[in-house]
Order: sequence, then C-alpha cells, then structure tokens
Amino acid sequence: MIEAGEKLRRAEEELEQTRELVGADDVELAREAQAEEERLVSRIGEIEAMLLPLLIPRDPLDDRAAIVEIRAGTGGDEAALFAADIFRMYSRFAERRGWRVEIISMSDATLGGLKEAIFKVQGEGVFGCMRWESGVHRVQRVPATESQGRIHTSAATVAVLPEAEEIDVKIEDKDIRIDVFRSSGPGGQSVNTTDSAVRITHIPTGVVVSQQDQKSQLQNKLKGFEVLRSRLLDLRIAEQEAERSRMRRTQVGTGDRSAKVRTYNFPQNRITDHRIGFTIHELERTLDGAIEPLLDALRMASVEERMHE
Repeated sequence: MIEAGEKLRRAEEELEQTRELVGADDVELAREAQAEEERLVSRIGEIEAMLLPLLIPRDPLDDRAAIVEIRAGTGGDEAALFAADIFRMYSRFAERRGWRVEIISMSDATLGGLKEAIFKVQGEGVFGCMRWESGVHRVQRVPATESQGRIHTSAATVAVLPEAEEIDVKIEDKDIRIDVFRSSGPGGQSVNTTDSAVRITHIPTGVVVSQQDQKSQLQNKLKGFEVLRSRLLDLRIAEQEAERSRMRRTQVGTGDRSAKVRTYNFPQNRITDHRIGFTIHELERTLDGAIEPLLDALRMASVEERMHE
C-alpha cells in the first residue's frame, strides 16, 4: 500500500509539472508535454485502480479453501452437459492457479453430463477469489441433440462456500438426525451390500446433506459434516450479504443464490455478467479456465461498493 501510494504521489507531481509546459510558446515542447500529460493521467488511473483494493480490509474468510457445488438446473440433458462444462471450467482454472481439487461427491448424467458435483478447492486465497461465482449460470446454444438447429436456453446453479471449521459453526447433537442407507450407482464392491451411505439432516435449518461416494460409513459421515458445516456458515454469510445488498447499487455479493448472474451465449461468442453489466467475447477460452477477467471485474465492483458503504 505504501509503495503504491508513493508511486501515485510521484506521478501526480510529474503531472503538475507537465501541465505547466502544455501552454508553452514552443509548439514542439507543448505537443510533447500534452502527450506526456495523457500518459501520466492514464498511469495515475492504473495506480489508483491498484491501490483501491488495498484500502479495503481483507475478509478473514478469503484465505479459506472453498467447497463448490454445481447442479444442473432447467434444461434436461443440455443443462447436465452445461454443468459438466462449468465443472471443467473451474477445474482448469484451479489447475492454472496451482490449486488442488478434491472430489467430495459426483452424480453423472447421460451423454457425459453432470447432475451434481461437489468438490473442495484448496490453495492460497481460494474463497476470496471464487466467492462471486455463486448463482444461476445460464447457457444459450444449439444442443448436440437438436436436429433443427434451434438455440436452447438451460442453466446450472453454482454455490461457492467457505470451508467451515468447527469453531465457526457449532452443531449440537440434538439438532442432527443421521440416516444410513445403501449406496447406489458406481462405487465398487460396497455398493448395495452395506449401509455405507449417509444422510445428515440439520433440524433447525432443514439443511440436508447426502453422502455416498466414500468407501465407508465413517468416511461418508465425515465428508457429510464437512459439507454441512460449510452450508450452515454460508447461510449466515448469505443473510449478512442480503442485509448489506439492500443498501448497495448492485448485487455482487452472495446474498441471493437464485439470481441469474451470468449468461454464456455461444452464437455470439459472448459471456455477460448481469450484476455488473460486464461482457467479454472469449467464450471458448473462458470455458477452458481463463475466468480471470470476470473475477477481476467482480472484485473491483465489490471494492467500489464497499468504498461507498
């Protein structure tokens, strides 16, 4: 912050001196001063943009790992295929950042799609980077199954939850109901032979977590509680965000999970984030994991909002 502030002070001093030369009698000197003035104004804008986020106190949750949940929404097989695209996008993005992805549960659909994927992403500043991805992601494209070439609209929902520790969320035994049942689907020898799958219900909130991807009932229970804690912490954050967003100009936060946040339009090679009106025309590259421009724009919009609170 100090370094950026010093750069800003020097650039402003240079700009002041340069502006004195813009009105010089020497035409060549005045022209050079004008070009230098434009360069310095641009430079000052860049430094201020770099300085703004540093002035906002970091959220202590930003450094947490994140639990990401992706679910196919409206649109049948096409929605499941889009959910798989979103999963791949985040997986490739994590790979680019050197983060580790751990699958918690995965439910496949036909044609290579996904009904649901829950996974944990670990690394430096994961939740702080991905927290704005929560919401409804909509796709507009011609599905592979469409013979008439008609554009279909389908959707997938994304929830990015901060990994919760036991000190964040205290879960009382009396508030929990645990049911065990037999696993279904692929999973090796234990499938349909033992009651290894677990369903955990948090009675006060009605939050239900089902887990069957691990090999034993104990492992499923541990993973289930990990997801449950994160969902309960996320509920608390969402309530706080919803309260704050009433006073905001836009809704960059995580308060409304049912809101349409982004549209991926294949015919126009366009991705639009509706919360901040930001559009880029690099759809294929973005779906291959290059989501930094979207995340950077959301981060700056969030910083500007917080500066005006």
